[in-house]
Amino acid sequence: MVRSIMIQGTGSNVGKSMLVAGLARAFTRRGLRVAPFKPQNMSNNAAVAQGGEIGRAQALQARAAKREPHTDMNPILLKPETDTGAQIIVQGQRRGTMRAGDYRKGKAALLEAALESFLRLCSDVDLVLIEGAGSPAETNLRAGDIANMGFACAADVPVVLVGDIHRGGVIAQIVGTQAVLDDTDLAQIKGFAVNRFKGDISLFDEGRDDIAIRTDWPCLGVVPWFNDAWKLPAEDMMDIRSHMGGTCKVVVPQLERMANFDDLDPLSGEPNVSVEIIPPGRPLPGDADLVLLPGSKSTIGDLNFFRAQGWDIDLYAHVRRGGHVVGLCGGYQMLGKTITDPEGIEGSTGKVKGLGLLDVHTVMVGQKKVTQTQAIETQTNLPVYGYEIHIGRTEGADCDRPWLKVGKRAEGAISTSGRIRGCYLHGMFASDGYRSAFLQELGHSSDLNYEESVEETLDTLADHLERHMDLDLLLALARAPKRA
Repeated sequence: MVRSIMIQGTGSNVGKSMLVAGLARAFTRRGLRVAPFKPQNMSNNAAVAQGGEIGRAQALQARAAKREPHTDMNPILLKPETDTGAQIIVQGQRRGTMRAGDYRKGKAALLEAALESFLRLCSDVDLVLIEGAGSPAETNLRAGDIANMGFACAADVPVVLVGDIHRGGVIAQIVGTQAVLDDTDLAQIKGFAVNRFKGDISLFDEGRDDIAIRTDWPCLGVVPWFNDAWKLPAEDMMDIRSHMGGTCKVVVPQLERMANFDDLDPLSGEPNVSVEIIPPGRPLPGDADLVLLPGSKSTIGDLNFFRAQGWDIDLYAHVRRGGHVVGLCGGYQMLGKTITDPEGIEGSTGKVKGLGLLDVHTVMVGQKKVTQTQAIETQTNLPVYGYEIHIGRTEGADCDRPWLKVGKRAEGAISTSGRIRGCYLHGMFASDGYRSAFLQELGHSSDLNYEESVEETLDTLADHLERHMDLDLLLALARAPKRA
């Protein structure tokens, strides 16, 4: 009989996604059929799954469980487009854009979709590992909640509460969460864990015991900082960071609505590559080998943001010095001459000037494209693999020099100099052969088998949790969910 358990956190970014990925690999290695599940996620870093798109973290967790990703693993995905509005993805498909107030009114129907997906997942696995979102202590959001206790109570699944000691105040995080929850929600919590400890774990024995005495919950473990976390794909923009490696310098402007920045992960993993994320207010460094413009959930808005930082001036100077530029998806659209949004897909209708580094023009029309893609890179004839998630059609003279061939279809564009290129394909740098050839073009070598590195890191993470968490107790706490 299937069992399930939910990992909730005392706040956002306490390491829930990483813990679920490690647990998925650990229990899969024990011979269980495991599936990850997150009822509601908010992220612009999406993955293509069977049926549409899901959060990148659930795709990684599915990989950890050695399962194909499916939209039932993350039935509600919110992709922020503005400070008050987000695109709503339900069971993999775009349902339009909602403002925060309207979304809260429609949560009841979304909970039904989440439960439907959850029960389908339960039909052919032994264990469903559920990840919460944010914190259950946000009492102002409890009515209609589908991300934390609302879902846990509806499906009657037990909860383990995780605090992040690296932030400080972990005793208050966990004990304070207990203090603000009502009795119904408290009944779902069966234990706690402390994540991201640095140093001698025994130094926190008294703190661990104090939490257990105050809450009457058992501790499932104090988990040390996992040093190899950076080797795994990041989901949240809070997780992306500069990674200092070798002499090849890749510079990435941190756009306000960055999306699908997992393109950076294989480059960050290269020993000979340094990836530098440039925050707002800082100029793009003048010694970059490559400036990479990442994807964006709001291309025109991020183009305006890019210019407001003065990065357009820095980019033109980089090109004059002979530097290389890559634009992926939204970044590709920004490199063109114009972007037109006749239907107001990104907000207001209109036409704006692009950066003008590629002779292409983009029109924001058509159905959203969500697909896995295999292609051939035109300069090397090497295979590349990735995915497309975008709205828009890009055409122009530089498309006559396509970067890729997808079957008979030309994809992307290359400038006459050959140093500026863009396309809609995400994930292409995970293809080891092509990444090696690309870095060689920049004058550097590649020493990484990326996919093998991810698998090794997931195994190392599972070993880490086996040592520092009581996985037997966690499995014993899991129970059969309530059926509809």
